[in-house]
Amino acid sequence: MEGKIKQLKNLLSKEKKFIITTHTNPDGDAIGSSLALFHLLKKMSFNVNVITPNQHPKFLDWVPGCDSVIIYENNEEYASKIIYNSDVIFTLDFNDLKRCGKIAENINLKKHELIMIDHHQSPNNYAKIMFSNPEVSSTCELIYNIAVNLGQMDLIDKDISTCIYLGMMTDTGSFQYNGVNGKTHNTLSFLLQKGIDHNKIYNNIYNSNTLSKLKILGCAINNLSLIPNKQTSFTFLTRDELKENKYKKGDSEGIVNYGLSLKNICFTAIFIEDEIEIELIKISFRSKKDFPCNRFAKEFFSGGGHINAAGGKFEGTIANAIKKFRSSLKTFKTN
Repeated sequence: MEGKIKQLKNLLSKEKKFIITTHTNPDGDAIGSSLALFHLLKKMSFNVNVITPNQHPKFLDWVPGCDSVIIYENNEEYASKIIYNSDVIFTLDFNDLKRCGKIAENINLKKHELIMIDHHQSPNNYAKIMFSNPEVSSTCELIYNIAVNLGQMDLIDKDISTCIYLGMMTDTGSFQYNGVNGKTHNTLSFLLQKGIDHNKIYNNIYNSNTLSKLKILGCAINNLSLIPNKQTSFTFLTRDELKENKYKKGDSEGIVNYGLSLKNICFTAIFIEDEIEIELIKISFRSKKDFPCNRFAKEFFSGGGHINAAGGKFEGTIANAIKKFRSSLKTFKTN
């Protein structure tokens, strides 16, 4: 990391304008890392804005600095102008420019200097500086590591620590996935010493449900099926079920984990019909132990991610997506 930190230090200049962006449908790690870096650069007296492709879930509204986020889909002209006038763009929690939607159309690789900070596998080589490490628990943990290596550890206050803890917690399933190690817990110890309210952060994410979210969870549990000989479960949500239960962005967040909570189940998936695109099925995968979600998602469902958490998609009906899922399990080699 030393060489990249030196490059980053050379790039940081008070005369430059900085943008931080992340992937569409930003989650806890995307929002947490973006705002942690935003606060850090602000404390270093840089001109910086956070622009997300679309609206984050309402349960993230409390995150420090969330009210300063510019949402591209809500004000394309204004956001495009800011991007055009920027010099350096930090792309967080993704490693393929297609993941940031229409924002990518405003990025000029000849004009803008790009910095990737991400922990997903198989990065595209689009950035001038690439902080890419799939072995780190989250992009938020990477932000912490970068701040420390920049010599700015003293600037990490309670707000920055809250943002970092948020992403680390949500991207590790509350610290249960394989990416969690001793370094992760050392980081958590530092964040706790900054006075974060970890109980409040947890409750804001997992114990602030709406009626619509609980009703949609009920549908998903009712639709749950098992494939015992493959130690697998799966569920689905149809477009009609989402509509009937007044679905709002974020309501399906975390539901996939319920299938993994069953005894003797090591792999699970949830299939969700897109609200707008008629034959687009969005899929989330979760696993325990060494079952490689990311390889399964990439091989069969045009996706990717981490060993225990990944996503994919299918074009067609939800019935055919599940049929392919079943048949793929029969041929998939975990090693």
